[in-house]
Order: sequence, then C-alpha cells, then structure tokens
Amino acid sequence: MSRRKIIAGNWKMNMTPSEAVALVNELKPLVANDEVDVVFCVPAIDIIPAMKAAEGTNINIGAENMYYEEKGAYTGEISPAMLVDAGVKYVIIGHSERREYFAETDETVNKKVLKAFEHDITPIICCGESLTQREQGITIDWIRQQIKIAFLNVTAEQAKKAVIAYEPIWAIGTGKVATTEQAQEVCAAIRVCIGELYDEATATAIRIQYGGSVSGASAPELFAQPDIDGGLVGGASLKPDFGKIVNYNK
Repeated sequence: MSRRKIIAGNWKMNMTPSEAVALVNELKPLVANDEVDVVFCVPAIDIIPAMKAAEGTNINIGAENMYYEEKGAYTGEISPAMLVDAGVKYVIIGHSERREYFAETDETVNKKVLKAFEHDITPIICCGESLTQREQGITIDWIRQQIKIAFLNVTAEQAKKAVIAYEPIWAIGTGKVATTEQAQEVCAAIRVCIGELYDEATATAIRIQYGGSVSGASAPELFAQPDIDGGLVGGASLKPDFGKIVNYNK
C-alpha cells in the first residue's frame, strides 16, 4: 500500500492575521501539488483569515494546539468544537515546545489525541528525543514510551488515520538535521511499535513524518525513505522554500 505523503508547516508563534493572509497568498502557487496533502498549522488567531485566503486551493489549514475539554472555565484555551466550526481538519499535539514550555505530558497528549478523534480532527502527534537521550542510547525506548502512552485507548481504526511526527529535539531550529539513516531508523521503529500495539494493517496505514530543519535540499532524500511519509516543517514553512519541500517529487 502506498501512503499519501503529508507535508505540514508549523508556523509556531509567527505571523499576525494580515501577515498570515499575505503568506498564504504568496505560497499558494508554490505549494500547488495534488499528489500530497499540504497543511499549514497556524496560530489560533490566524486560522479564520488563513482559511479564507486558502479557499479553493489544495492548502488545508490546521491548528497548533487544542484543549481536551469541550468547553468551560479554561481561560485562554481553544476547544475542538471551535476548531471544527472554523473548518480545521488537523491539529498538532504534543510538540516538544509545548512539552518544554507549557508542561505538557504524555498523559495530556493522550487526552488531546482522544478528543481530536472524537471530533474527527486528524492529530499530528509529535515525539522526539533530546541530545542527552540520543547520546545515552535510549532514543528508541523513549520514543516507544511516548507513542504507547499517546495511543492509549485509541482504536485501530482511529490510529490508521493519525499522523505521527518524529522530531529529534536537537534538530529543531538548530540547523542540525538528523542523517537520513537516523530519521528512517526511528520512523521504522515507530511503525514497528504501532504494529505491536495494533496490527500490520494499522502500521502500514499510519503516516509518519520527519521534522527538524527540513529544507528543499534535504526533502527529496528524506521523503524517499520507506517509512518517512512527509515532513513537519518549522522555519522553512514561512518562506518560499516550502514550495520546494512540497514539490520534492517534481
């Protein structure tokens, strides 16, 4: 089974609403590629203007985070129903920056994943190791733990629709890129882990992205690997280079 590539931009805390519209308009012609799924995950305040700017194109607008409750006294949070009403189909969950700066845990990631599926939003579930963890040789153990807890009580049918983003923390925004072999090794291990949790069909269906300083130059080789089904792209998603990443196969 050939998995459709998914290439998502993570804008992080960048772009005002008017800048977001300008960027979507600039990137529209550059990211036109009907052979892959293209997602711009943008700050919450940019979702509605970006959605309008992307109308009629192949660009999906996603969110960078959401809360795991339906509504209530959670000042500053955004509910899944709000995202659905705005037209959002994808949400990044458990990015390493959320874990580091906002105290997200594997358990809260799991709650968000379950809530996303409940609302038919596709979660892009992030996992990754620090430099210390890699140097100590516990990368695969660490990632397996993150994946197993993230997928607690997730059904096989739901898991098939999930996206996992493997981002070595030491390669995010540093300009350091994991070698193609390192990226493929971990993505393959994630697929094995999903196969153990569910079955081969689920492991074959699930899409696994690599993220961490992906560029137009590194994308073709990375995306050619058997277990890498696209990328979660940070800094480069705010520039014309994102068009080269999306059109890696042209």
